[in-house]
Amino acid sequence: MQKIYKFQTADNIIAGQNSIETLKDNIGLIGDEVKSVLVITQKPMQDLGFVDIITRQLNEKGIKVDVNIDTIPEPTAQSIEDISSKIKKAHYDVLIGIGGGSVLDTTKILAVLEKNDNTIKEILGTDLVKYPGTPTILIPTTAGTGSEVTPNAIVTLPEEQLKIGMVSRYLLPKLVLVDPNLTVGLPKAITASTGMDAFIHSLESYISNKANPISDMFAMRSMKLISSSIVEAYENGKSIKARENMILGSLYGGMALTAAGTAAVHALAYPLGGSFKIAHGVANSMLLPHVMEFNMDCIIDRLYDVAEPMGIDRNLPANKVAEKVIERLREWTKILEIPQNLKEYGVKKEDIHGLAVAASKVTRLLGNNPKKLGIQDIENIYNKLLK
Repeated sequence: MQKIYKFQTADNIIAGQNSIETLKDNIGLIGDEVKSVLVITQKPMQDLGFVDIITRQLNEKGIKVDVNIDTIPEPTAQSIEDISSKIKKAHYDVLIGIGGGSVLDTTKILAVLEKNDNTIKEILGTDLVKYPGTPTILIPTTAGTGSEVTPNAIVTLPEEQLKIGMVSRYLLPKLVLVDPNLTVGLPKAITASTGMDAFIHSLESYISNKANPISDMFAMRSMKLISSSIVEAYENGKSIKARENMILGSLYGGMALTAAGTAAVHALAYPLGGSFKIAHGVANSMLLPHVMEFNMDCIIDRLYDVAEPMGIDRNLPANKVAEKVIERLREWTKILEIPQNLKEYGVKKEDIHGLAVAASKVTRLLGNNPKKLGIQDIENIYNKLLK
């Protein structure tokens, strides 16, 4: 049966070095009546001067700017609702999020909370947001989540020891500014984990049950850009060419997952973040080779395709090429110094079953995986990371 597929993304995307400086010239894309703006960010973005760049431009346009730096890493539903309660009475015309995935997701959720009389828990899931939110402008400062172009946002629910997604077309921003200069100062560990996260978005989208010609196009280009640049960006963080390839690869990865969705790697990563506060990109990277090995017999042809953008010789039988792809993934985690042992984060043998049960509930993503996973399969994968 022929698939029906769709694609949606941000209304306007402006990319390139110094594109953040075009904000004042493009704020009109939001509308003519922008009088007040709230910048959602974190203190490091203030310290680096990024918020000043935004404030200066908007002040030149006569626009009032306030700043909130309360977003926490891997934000919880409660932390976002706490911010929402602080800002609701101000009635801002636009919310601008500048930061990594946590900031971008927080901004998207705050925007819909402004116009919908719901708690976050009531609108977690797919298409449960009833009304458009406050218009948003998103400016990524990591090359990782691709959140700036997706209709998705992720929140942590500590009481359920899980991360859960919100998916809605109303989470899509009106304007995105993609400036590689903002990523030049990223620490090596963040470059590694967010860069791998971006690659995983594309790889999982390419093997997803929902993969289609649109997602494939973005996924393949993303994997080529990231494969050629992730080690250089890690080892030479000032390489603007590597940084530009990485942030574009992340952007395309976000577009790929918008059209096809991620799969079991992300599903198994969510409980690790929810229960043990393992950073999202790190959890994904730890799980990646093991989940791909589990899927191998169902995705040999797709991994054979992936070898080309990764620069891997395909003059071998397809199964051998697929093995080389997985081996390259292992090599990257070693070069990028991403941990491969859950014990480092306090995970014990007796925690594995509970983690597996929690992961089995992430049906939105497990349904995308090309091979069905039972609880025992999930436990087996987690156990490979207990060394």
